[in-house]
Amino acid sequence: MERKEMREKLQIPPDRLNVINELFLNPEMPIIEDFLDVIAKYGTPEEINQKAREARKLENLLAHLERIESPYRKDVLWLKEQRDKGRFITVREFRRKVLGPKADQMEFKDEFAVTLEISAAQYFPWVIAEAQQALEKEELMPGRFIRVRKMKESEADNGDLLAFAASMQIMGASYVETLDTKGTDGSNIHLGGPETITGYFGGVGQPNEHPLKWVDEFLYYYTNYGIKQVLNINPGTVLLGYFLYKLGIDIEFKISVFMGNDNPYAALWTLIGAKLFSRDDGTSPLVGFNWSNSVNNKTMEITAQFRKALGFEKVVRFEHHITETWKSIVIQPYNRRAELLELADHVANISAKHEGGEIEVEKTREHPSDILDYFRFKSEIEEKGEMPLLLRNYLDKHESINLTARALTEKGMSFIAAPLLHHRN
Repeated sequence: MERKEMREKLQIPPDRLNVINELFLNPEMPIIEDFLDVIAKYGTPEEINQKAREARKLENLLAHLERIESPYRKDVLWLKEQRDKGRFITVREFRRKVLGPKADQMEFKDEFAVTLEISAAQYFPWVIAEAQQALEKEELMPGRFIRVRKMKESEADNGDLLAFAASMQIMGASYVETLDTKGTDGSNIHLGGPETITGYFGGVGQPNEHPLKWVDEFLYYYTNYGIKQVLNINPGTVLLGYFLYKLGIDIEFKISVFMGNDNPYAALWTLIGAKLFSRDDGTSPLVGFNWSNSVNNKTMEITAQFRKALGFEKVVRFEHHITETWKSIVIQPYNRRAELLELADHVANISAKHEGGEIEVEKTREHPSDILDYFRFKSEIEEKGEMPLLLRNYLDKHESINLTARALTEKGMSFIAAPLLHHRN
C-alpha cells in the first residue's frame, strides 16, 4: 500500500460526524441533558456572560472591596497609582539595562515573544510584595500568573479573590485560578495525602458526577466574580469546557501539567477536540497547554506545526516549566532555561513558567519551595509561622523570571511582562 493511500485512510467520513451530532441532539441523552441542567441554574449564555462582564469591571471589584471593608483595597489602589505614574521599568529600559546602548539599535523577535509566567501566586499580598521589589530593583512583573489556592478560602479571606482579580486588570496580566473540584477535594476516594499519591495514576480525580460540579463551580465564580480562566486537569472537564464555549459562554481554561501531555500525539488528540468545538471565528476556550515536565523541544516543534495548521498558533499558548519547585514534583536539579533559548526564536506563543527558584538558591533555603504547600490551609501556614518562608519561595521564582528575561534579551529575543506596567512607549 502506497503512503498516499495509507494517509487517505485516516480521513474521517462525514457519516461518523453525523452519528456524533445525533447523540448531541438527542433529548434522551443524560450525558448532555445533565450538563444543560447545570447551565440553566445561571441563565442563558447571554445572561451568564453579562453577569460576568459586570462582575469583572474594575470599578465593581473595587466597590465590592470597599463594601466588605477589605484591607487589600488600599494595596490595589497603590498598585494602580504606581502604574499610572509610570514607575515600573519599561521593556526598552530593561533591555538597555541588560545590553547597554547597543539595545537601541537591535531588532528583537517580537513575533516570538515569550510570556513570563509565575506559579503559584497563592496570596494577594505576595503580588504587592513582588511589585514593591520590582520597583526597588527595576525588575519585571510577570505577564501571566497561576493560582492554585483553595478558592473558597480565598473568597472568604478579606477579599483576596477580588483584590487579585483587580490587580491583574491593573497590570494587564492574564491569570488562572484553580477550582476546588479536583482530586484533592475528596472526589477521588482512593487519594489521601502524599502517601497515596499513586492514586493519581488512575487520573487526578474528577470521577462520576464531579465534572458537572466543576461546571457548576466555574459558572459560580464566572458570574459572581468575573473569573474567566481556570485550570483544567481531566479529559471530562476539558470536554465540558469545549461545550461551554461552543454554547456561547466566554470562559477559558488552561490544561494542567497534571494532565500529563508528554508527546505530540496526546497534543494532537487535545487540539483535534478543540478544533471540533471551536467557534466560527476559529477561537477555542483552550488558551493554555501546559506540557509535562518530561517533554523535549522536538515534541514542541512538531506540535507547533499542527497547532498552526489547525489555526491555533495565536489561540493556544504552550506553557513550559523552566523551573520547578525543589520538592515533591520532579527530580532535581531541574532548569530548562537553556532549552527555552534554543526554542524561543522559532516557536511562537510560548510561556516560560517559573515554579521554583534557581538551583543554587533553593539549596540554601531554610524552607525550599514545595508543591505540597499549594494544598495547605492558610491558617495552618500562619499558625506555624511559615508565611514569610513561602513568600521567600515566591520571590525566588520572581528572580528566576527576571533571569529568564535577561537571558532572552541577551539572545535578541523578546518577552511579555505585565503589559500595562512595562510595555509602554
